[in-house]
Amino acid sequence: MRRIVASFCLLLLTLPAYSQSNEPPKDFPFQPGNRIVWLGDSITEQYQYSTYLELYLTTRFPKAGFTFINAGIGGDTAQGGAGRFQSHVLNEKPNVVTINFGMNDAGYGAFNEASNKNYVNKTTAMLEAAEKAGVRVVLMSPNAVDPRIQERFKLYVETQKQFYAPLRELAEKHHALFVDQYAITRAAQEKMAENDPKAAKAKPYYDGFHTAPPGGLLMAYAILTGLKAPALVSDVTIDAKALDAQTKQCAVTKPVGNNHGVEFTRTDESLPLPVQKDWLPMLPYTDELKNLNWYGLTVKELEVGQYVVKIDGVEVGQFSHEELARGINLGNLTTGPIHAQGQEVLNAINAKNGMVHQRFRNVVMFQPPDWLADVAAERKTQELVKRMAAIDAAQTKINELVQPKPRQFLVKMIQK
Repeated sequence: MRRIVASFCLLLLTLPAYSQSNEPPKDFPFQPGNRIVWLGDSITEQYQYSTYLELYLTTRFPKAGFTFINAGIGGDTAQGGAGRFQSHVLNEKPNVVTINFGMNDAGYGAFNEASNKNYVNKTTAMLEAAEKAGVRVVLMSPNAVDPRIQERFKLYVETQKQFYAPLRELAEKHHALFVDQYAITRAAQEKMAENDPKAAKAKPYYDGFHTAPPGGLLMAYAILTGLKAPALVSDVTIDAKALDAQTKQCAVTKPVGNNHGVEFTRTDESLPLPVQKDWLPMLPYTDELKNLNWYGLTVKELEVGQYVVKIDGVEVGQFSHEELARGINLGNLTTGPIHAQGQEVLNAINAKNGMVHQRFRNVVMFQPPDWLADVAAERKTQELVKRMAAIDAAQTKINELVQPKPRQFLVKMIQK
């Protein structure tokens, strides 16, 4: 009997023991099964910040089953958004809509009181329509323009502050969440101006306001941290002397090895964001993603020396024993099998979003001539259903790709 009990206890030590399921916090606006509409102008239609938001939500909550629809139109304003809110937002039956207007509304010059009044009125109309329909709203101010790129933006970046000032109060009045994306991005850009005044390295917007991929990351970071999105992917702390492990949002088998190195299998509840190489100039201005993409590894009680970290036999980095004892963020890796899985997810999201864009531009926005009115409505409805079914099928494949896999970790001394 003792032999059986001892064997059972040994088995328990080697079996993964999952922590509480990784689900969105209850006060987070995006919940499992939600249909989410990104509404805005050309910056939204670029499919950069919205794609990175989608990438975060999909990798962080791989069982949530979100659906994403982009309703951005280049050159649009709050007036246009209000005019199409029923047809482009509410008709999609969303649970959540993000509203990102104001870049074009303010006119790229000095503050105009009449324009601001219209902006406030039309934003109010969208908030009232969403509230009446029971749709949660994330209202955001646009990103701050970059005066390093265009001289006229030295004036416009100040206009933006005044123009977007009413948004917080509007959101509170209509029970919406508000993200001051302008303030967050401006603070980051002011640091960039100090460190890189000519925008030689840190350049979020190629023309000063439309996003390049670094700007897409900066915007997504501003929005997600503004919503208090969870920072933790997962975390493991290994004691190389005691050969035990402490985990958060993952499970590990009992480590084997000694103070020259350890090995274990790690099964995470979610994936880190696959950091893109063109995001790297933004990391100093986004807190190195520590408060958004922490995929931690700490190994204590290692002998003094330099160590290699391998995942599934692939080297992903070299670190000193001091760095490993303090804890490293493997979420910022740009290589390795976990990054490759995340990259496959991003590629699939981009392909699926091509379908989303074609459905929106070619079907949702299609206005038939009067001589087709007798057949167009029925055909359009059928085509919308058909294309949405294809998008849903693509999303199902993404949801399969994003499921985490057991990974073999090796931390091994390479130099004393």
